[in-house]
Amino acid sequence: MTSLDDLRVIDAATLFAGPSAAMMLADFGADVIKIEHPRRGDPSRGHGASVDGVGLWWKTLSRNKRAAAVDLSQAEGQDILRRLAERSDVLIENFRPGTLERWNLAPEDLLELNPRLIVARMTGFGQFGPMAKQPGFGTLAEAMSGFAAMTGEPDGPPTLPPLALADGIAGLAMSYAIMVALRAREQTGRGQVVDMAIIEPILGLLGPQMSAYKALGIVPRRTGNRSTSNAPRNTYRTRDGRWLAISTSAQPIAERVVTLVGRPDLVEQPWFASGHGRVQHVDELDEAVASWIAERDADEVIARFEEVQAAVAPIYDVSDIARDAQYAALDTFVDVPDEEIGQVTMQNVLFRMSETPGEIRWPGRPLGRDTDEVLAELGYDGELIAALREDGVIA
Repeated sequence: MTSLDDLRVIDAATLFAGPSAAMMLADFGADVIKIEHPRRGDPSRGHGASVDGVGLWWKTLSRNKRAAAVDLSQAEGQDILRRLAERSDVLIENFRPGTLERWNLAPEDLLELNPRLIVARMTGFGQFGPMAKQPGFGTLAEAMSGFAAMTGEPDGPPTLPPLALADGIAGLAMSYAIMVALRAREQTGRGQVVDMAIIEPILGLLGPQMSAYKALGIVPRRTGNRSTSNAPRNTYRTRDGRWLAISTSAQPIAERVVTLVGRPDLVEQPWFASGHGRVQHVDELDEAVASWIAERDADEVIARFEEVQAAVAPIYDVSDIARDAQYAALDTFVDVPDEEIGQVTMQNVLFRMSETPGEIRWPGRPLGRDTDEVLAELGYDGELIAALREDGVIA
């Protein structure tokens, strides 16, 4: 048994934020039906590395989903979505505001067909406001949230992440919002509309920057790998050329680190008693830690840190992750059979549950792989399905 195996979810979103929310629901048993354009497919099919032309990002993002190709801009396609909505619990979409309404698929109309439906709307800027109808992507959220402004070296440019960070955060937030809406439905019997702007969830992970700005006029600046909350916190190079990261967020850890590197005298300084105080002396602390680490190989540094129970980790690339014993113990990665390329290794479900664990049942499927099955469940016969395919409504 899985936690969500009684849910049906329509994933009519594209790229990353909405589809990642649907993926998380699918991982725990929800019947997720991925709706794509019959000719273009989801753009994520073409993102990132591929094997024989088959995108690996797609394989992960659309795992555990049934793939149906339906043109929602055509009246017959809109009717298919209405029939699906009548029989579903959740619809996830990320069209620009006004698009569903133009297609006669407005949330209020869908809720009239199915009052228990959750309509989860994911857009760059939300459903209203001066930027609502502008195209919005995670990159713009990373820029507008303050993330890029505070990321990078102090004398360098603002820095964007090399991944879909804001989309991933919004996907996590949307999966949570959907579960909240489903819980509310248990109490009220009614569905509702969720309006999520990708520019918002990432703000919460950047700390109380608005609180500090309004109260104290503080504008965060770029600090490289240092922290504005505690020190020492940085990346340090070892004698054998490897990079390590340390964190001293907890006061006892900070004390252990500076004692280990031969500077117990620093613990006695009045400023050392708080993270804020240590930040004011970050150059002195960094010099003490960096010089000690630079005189030793990485294995020795890690062993010494572990002996005194201080926090340290090597800077990994993916080849290191593939060899790591902790990830192996957690079964963080699994090999999944695939009908197109034989097998795909991908990250497992995000957490382990003792009674209702999730699982990866299959990777992302070929375009339209399950269209006939989905339409047959809606009452379409073979002749009508063939006619819709002939007319380009489905694939």
